[in-house]
Amino acid sequence: MRIKTKSGRWLKMNTDEEEAAINAGIAADPDTYELTDEEIKQLRPVGRPKAEETKERITIRLSPEVVEFFRSTGKGWQTRINEALKEYVSSQHA
Repeated sequence: MRIKTKSGRWLKMNTDEEEAAINAGIAADPDTYELTDEEIKQLRPVGRPKAEETKERITIRLSPEVVEFFRSTGKGWQTRINEALKEYVSSQHA
């Protein structure tokens, strides 16, 4: 059996016999098992947590000196640029 995804891609589905063989392999392996619904509910989401405040993705051109300075401060340099710009904006409204 084949199904078509929303993106137009065709996927070949396993037959009942293939599914049975897969499930038999899972059952025969002492190092793995299928998770229960309760265990699945207890799993943590993968990836970084959702931000309270989402940011807008843009392209910006900065001088090499500015980029080099912030990159040299290590991981999170783009966040520090954002903080510096926010500080500038708040000083202009004072």
